[in-house]
This record gives sequence, C-alpha cells and structure tokens, in this order.
Amino acid sequence: MPTAFVLPDARNENPDLSAAERSRILAKAALFAPPPAELSDGRRDLVGMSREQLINEMGKIGEAPFRAKQLWHWIYHQGLTDFALMENIARTLREKLAAHFLIGRPEVIANQVSEDQTRKMLLRFRDHESVETVYIPDLNENRGAVCLSSQVGCTLSCRFCHTGTQRLTRNLSAAEIVGQFMTMRDAYGEWPSPKGEIPRLLSNIVLMGMGEPLYNYENVATAVKIIMDGEGIGLSRRRITLSTSGVVPVMDRCGAELGVGLAVSLHAVRDDVRDVIVPLNRKYPISELIAACRRYPGASNARRITFEYVMLKGINDSEADARELVRLIAGIHAKINLIPFNPWPGSVYETSSGNAIRRFADVIMNAGYAAPVRTPRGRDILAACGQLKSAAQSH
Repeated sequence: MPTAFVLPDARNENPDLSAAERSRILAKAALFAPPPAELSDGRRDLVGMSREQLINEMGKIGEAPFRAKQLWHWIYHQGLTDFALMENIARTLREKLAAHFLIGRPEVIANQVSEDQTRKMLLRFRDHESVETVYIPDLNENRGAVCLSSQVGCTLSCRFCHTGTQRLTRNLSAAEIVGQFMTMRDAYGEWPSPKGEIPRLLSNIVLMGMGEPLYNYENVATAVKIIMDGEGIGLSRRRITLSTSGVVPVMDRCGAELGVGLAVSLHAVRDDVRDVIVPLNRKYPISELIAACRRYPGASNARRITFEYVMLKGINDSEADARELVRLIAGIHAKINLIPFNPWPGSVYETSSGNAIRRFADVIMNAGYAAPVRTPRGRDILAACGQLKSAAQSH
C-alpha cells in the first residue's frame, strides 16, 4: 500500500528539505501523476487548462489571446464539445482548432439511479482507469450536490471506508475532476451555465468522493478555480465543499488560495481510536488537526466548518465521546454531521443504534451545535458515504 505524501513540501520555498528528500518526494508524486493531456495523435485536451494555459496554447498556433476567452465561454458556459458549433468563430479557425485540440469528457460506462433518485456514474478515462461520481438530490429543494472524486483509489486506508480498500493508482488531472461535473451536467441538460443565482439541480459540489483531495492539491485547486470562474461554470465558492481527513500542512494553503467550505473527516475524539480507524492520525494527530481548523479562514456562523463523524457501534458512539467532541471544537463555528455507518461487503463494523445516535446528537445540540443525522442516500447502489469504489477493483 503506498504511503501518504504531501507534494507541496517538495517546493523550493521549503528550506528544511534536502535536495535528496525533495527529489524523492517529486519522484513519488510522478509515480501517481495523471496521464498527459496530449493524445497519441498530438491533439491536446483543452478541458482542465487554466486561462493562462489556454492563452499559451492559442499562441502556439498563432492565434490572439482573445480566442482563449471565446473558447472558455463555449467550453465552460455553453458546455460544447464540438468546435464546429462555436458560432462566433470562423469556420477555418474551427477546423484548425479541431486539428490541434479536443474538448474531452470521461466515458460513462455505468449509470445507476437509486430508488431515492441518487445517481452514480462509473466514469472511465483515456488510460482506462475509472472513478465513481455521485449526484445526491435534495428532493425538498429541487437541487442537489455532485460528489466528485480526486484520485483513483485512496492511500489513507480508513478502516470503515470501502474506497480505502482500493489501492491508490494515481491522481486525477484537473481535466478529469472538472470533467466529472461537466458529464453530470450533460446528463441533466444543465447547459448553458446560469447567471447569478438561478436555481439548478446541480447546485453544489462536494469533493468527498474517491481519494484525499489535499494529496492531489495542485490538480484539485486548478479544477476548483475553473469551476468558480464567473465567465464559465460560475459556481460560487460558498457552494463548494472540500473534505479532508486532515492533511494539516495543506489545509492552510487551501484556505488561503481557495477559501471553499471545509469538511473534516474526524470520526473519533481520541488519538488511540482515530489512529486505528483513520491511520493518517498517526502523522497529524487530533490536536494538530483541530488547530488547523481554528486557523481556517472565513469560518463563521454563515460558513461553518463541518465535522464528519461516522457512527460506529461500540467504537466512537458513547455519550462520553460526544462530550469530548464538544470540548475539542469549543469556539469553532461548526456543525457536526452524524453519519450512520454504511455497510459494504467485507466491512467489520456495525452501524450505531438509533438510540445511541440520538443520545450522541442530544449532547452536541445541548452544547449549541447543529448535529444533523445524515440520511443514507443511494445505499442500494453502493453510492452512500464510504461506499464508493471503482467497479474494476470491486469484483
């Protein structure tokens, strides 16, 4: 099983790393790097490029920078994948663009809809690796969240998580992360992008799918910035939540550069328990994780940090655990999502009883914190929290 690594530590501004250690980290990152954007025929995928990269690509074919702005509109506002349909671009240039570039999408190889209308797609990329992406509708609000994956597999090995049983294969590229959301928009006919706050079904994004987003920070950050760009998809940072198991060194950078909502997979209040069920805790213990949460910018009553807490029978669900949780997060603007454990084939844990969950929630709510109990969604198609795993690895 690959061990966890934090690529930003290898950047030149870290003076504490030796040249050998920096080289080791970069070599390890390369091992899990996504495939190149260039196809075997020489064409490059425009999806996932930043504005600056897109301008640079236009320069390589002798075109002016304003062409990048035109393409940005067609790709991310209109959702087009065919250059021939870009009406304000001359036919000769459209043909030139098609010869040099493509506007890619992952291939949908499975598309399941749960009895509660949760949709799960198995998406395959050009190197035949695959991930699962889920749309979770809020049927009361006529909107919902798309749950995006950031890696093929996962390196964290959380004991209660099905994804954690799949070895990390590689990071996803920015194109593959953005492409998941764009593919789900294709499925629901949600192009062109709305202006302002016009309600849409796919109204929110949660980076809570396969993988640890902060172990693929560069690609995740590029994808999120593309999604937030007001001239394209235009999703507000307030509608994007990034979930981490606690990669403390990158949490500060994420807060400073992206400022999206933060969800922390806590799941235990004592290091001896969290060391077992969330092994990353051995590297970044609870005290360091909570300190990073206190530093996260923008936390307020309007933008609370969410602490995710999977309820495991006899492991982390006592009233004493609830009281310790309240003590740990005292002073943090937060809510606690209580998640009944979602069983999966081979799991060794059981879901806490309804009474245990209610008692746990009462302690938290009496301390003044919201403690909603998450209703399991998509269990019948293994699309619920902790159940995602690429089909190619599941059978």
